[in-house]
Amino acid sequence: MKRRYAALAGAVAVGACAAGLLTIGPYGPGGDASRPGPGSLTAQSRDRTGTGAGSGTDEVAGGTGADPLRAARRAVDKAPQDPVVWSELGQALIERARTTLDSGRLDAAGKALRRSLDLKRTGNYAATTGMGQLADARHEFGTGRKWGLRSTRMAPDRAAGYGVLADAEIQLGHYRAARTAVQRMLDLKPTAAAYSRAAYDLETHGRNRDAAVALRRAVEAAQTPDETAFAESRMGELAWSRGELKSAGRHFERALDAVHGHPYSLAGRARLQAARGHRAQALRTYGRLVERTPLPQFLLEAAELRGSRPGGRDRKALAALKAQARMLRADGGPVDPHLALYEADHGRPATAVAMMRREWKRSHGVIVADALGWALHRAGRDAEALRYAEAAARTGWKNALFHYHRGVIEHRLGRHAAGDRHLRRALRLNPHFSPLHAPRAVRLLHRSGGPATGDGDRR
Repeated sequence: MKRRYAALAGAVAVGACAAGLLTIGPYGPGGDASRPGPGSLTAQSRDRTGTGAGSGTDEVAGGTGADPLRAARRAVDKAPQDPVVWSELGQALIERARTTLDSGRLDAAGKALRRSLDLKRTGNYAATTGMGQLADARHEFGTGRKWGLRSTRMAPDRAAGYGVLADAEIQLGHYRAARTAVQRMLDLKPTAAAYSRAAYDLETHGRNRDAAVALRRAVEAAQTPDETAFAESRMGELAWSRGELKSAGRHFERALDAVHGHPYSLAGRARLQAARGHRAQALRTYGRLVERTPLPQFLLEAAELRGSRPGGRDRKALAALKAQARMLRADGGPVDPHLALYEADHGRPATAVAMMRREWKRSHGVIVADALGWALHRAGRDAEALRYAEAAARTGWKNALFHYHRGVIEHRLGRHAAGDRHLRRALRLNPHFSPLHAPRAVRLLHRSGGPATGDGDRR
C-alpha cells in the first residue's frame, strides 16, 4: 500500500472530505454505490446482483434524463415489497440531501433503508452501505464505521463499503485505516469518488502536489455534472489553500459551469472576491449563498468578512450562528467545528470548549483537535490549548488556519520565536486565509519585530 501511494503512477490513494455529507464527494459511478435511482446513469442499483432480493438487472438506462429520486419513488410504488427499490430510494434521498445540502431528507432516507432491511435482513448490501452513508451524512462516524465494516465483510470485493468506511475512519482520526480503505476502493474501482477521497487523504498529510494529481484524475473520471463540480471545487479549494488565486478561480468557475449555484464554489468565489479587494461584491455573493444555504461555514465566513472592518458586524449571520449553536447544545448531536469557532471568537469561549470536548470524545481528527485547541486558547487555557494545537499538526496538513492558531497560542505562552514561525507559515501558505485573522497575524508579527511574509496572488 505504501509503495503504491508513493508512486502515484496508477491509482492515487485518497480519503473522504472534511465534514461528512456536506463536503463529502459522490460515491461514484460505474457500479457500486454511485448515485441512486433506477433508470439513471448513476443508479445505485447498477451493481446490485447478489446483494439483495429483487429481480433487478445490473444494466442502467442512460441518457434518459430521469430524476433519480423521482424514479426511485416510482419504483417503490410499483414494487413496495422489493427491498432493493427501498434501498435505492434511501440512497437517492441521501444523495439529494448531499447535493442540495438539505439534511431534512435524511430522516426519510433512514425510514426507506430500514424498510429495506425489514424486508431482507441478511445479505442486504445496498441497504447496509446506505445505512453507513446515512450515518456518515449525520456525522455519526462511529456508527458509520460499524456499517462500513459490516459492508466490507459482507462483500470484500465491492467498493461502496470501503467508501463508507474511509469516510468514517478519516473523520474519527484513524488515518491509517482510512488510507487502507481508500486504497482498497481504488484497487476495486478507480472512480471519481475514489480519487476524490485519495486527494483529501493526501492533502491532510501535506502532499498537496499528489492531491492535485488525484483531483485531476477525479475530473477525468467524472461521469456526471455533480461529480465534475465536486472535483473542480476541491481543486479550487486546494489552490486557495496555497494562495493561488487565479488557479482557484478557474476551478471554482468550472465547478459552477458544471452545476449552477454549486454552494461550495460560490463560497470560493466570494472568498476570491474579498481577497482581490472586491469586498462589497463578496458580501453580495455571501448574502445570496446564506439566504439559500445557511451552513455554519458560509455564515461564519460572511460574518468575519463584514467584521473585518472597524465597526462592521453581520448581525443576521451571527444571529443565525447563535441559533444553530443553541440548537446543537440542546440536541447534543455531532458538532460542526465552525460553530465552535463562532462561539470561540464571537460568542462564549467556554461554550466552544464544552462543545469540542464532547466532540473530542467522538473523534480525534485533526480538525477537531485544532478547533478544541483554539477554543481553549480563547478561554484563557493556553497550556492545554497547545497540546491540541500540536495534535492538529500530527498529519502535516499545510493548513494556514491551523498554523495561525498555533502561532497565536505559542505567543500567548511567551514562545515568540515558535509563534512567529507558525504565523509566517500561515501567511506564506495563503496570505488571504481569513479576512479577520490574516491581518491579525500580520499585526502580531509586526509587534514581535518579525517580518510578515505573504506572496499575494501566486500563479
